[in-house]
Amino acid sequence: MEKLPKIGLPILIAIVLTIVFISKSTETIASGEAGVLYRTFGGGVVTDQPPLGEGFHIVAPWNRVYVYEVRQQEVFEKMQVLSSNGLEIKLDASAWFQPDYDRLGLLHQQKGENYVDRVLLPTIRSAARSVVGRYTPEQLYSSKRDAIQQEIFEETKKIVANQYIQLNEVLVRDVTLPPTIKEAIERKLKQEQEALEYEFRLEKARKEAERQKIDAEGKAVANQILSASLTDKILKEKGIQATLELSKSPNAKVVVVGSGDDGMPLILGNQ
Repeated sequence: MEKLPKIGLPILIAIVLTIVFISKSTETIASGEAGVLYRTFGGGVVTDQPPLGEGFHIVAPWNRVYVYEVRQQEVFEKMQVLSSNGLEIKLDASAWFQPDYDRLGLLHQQKGENYVDRVLLPTIRSAARSVVGRYTPEQLYSSKRDAIQQEIFEETKKIVANQYIQLNEVLVRDVTLPPTIKEAIERKLKQEQEALEYEFRLEKARKEAERQKIDAEGKAVANQILSASLTDKILKEKGIQATLELSKSPNAKVVVVGSGDDGMPLILGNQ
C-alpha cells in the first residue's frame, strides 16, 4: 500500500507533461486568418511553403505560429497636404487592403506584424502628397475628386505590390479647404452659374425672336401668295358658295340672285 503513491506520482507527472506537450504542439487557425510558421531549429520563417490555413494544426512545441488576418481590412488616415499653389488641404481617406496570402511568410519576415504602419500608411501619405500637389484648390473642391482618388490608388498600389500587400481600393472621403479659400471658390462658382443662366436666357430670347421673325415672314409670304391668287371669278365663286350655305339655315330670309355689288347674290332677312 505504501508503494502505490510512489508509483502513481511519476504517472501523474507523465500525464501532466503529456498534456502540456500536446497543448504546445497544436495550433487552431480561425476563419479569415492564416498562420506563418517559425521553425526555431529549422531556418526560421517558412517562406517556401503556403501559410497554415484555417483549422487545426500540429506544430512542434519549440516552433511558433504567427497568425495574420487575411480578410479585406480598412484603414483610415487623415492627412494635411499642399495644393499646386502651396495651400494646405486636409484630406480624409481610407484604404481597403489585405496581405498577399501566398507571400505571407515574406511579409512577416521582411515587414513584420505591424506592416500597416510600416508600409501601407506611409505609402498612402506619399502618394496623396504627390497627387494633390498637381491640382489647384478649385479643382480639388469641384471636379477632380474622383480623378485624385484614382491616382492615389494607382500610385499606392504600384508601390505596395512589391511589399506583399494587396491594395483593393482607396477612397477619398472628404477634402477640406481653408475657410477663406472655400468661400472665395463658392462665390466664384455662384457668379459663374449666374453668368451661365444669363447667357441661357439671352440665347432663349434670341431664338424666340428668330422664331417669331421666321413665323411673320412665313405669314407675309402666304398672304402675298393668297392675294395673288384671289381673282374676281374666285371671289364670286366663294361668295356664291357662302350664300348657298346661308340660305340653308332655318332663319327667314329672301335671296335675290344678282342684285348685290358686282352681281353677287343679295340676302334679305326679316328686317
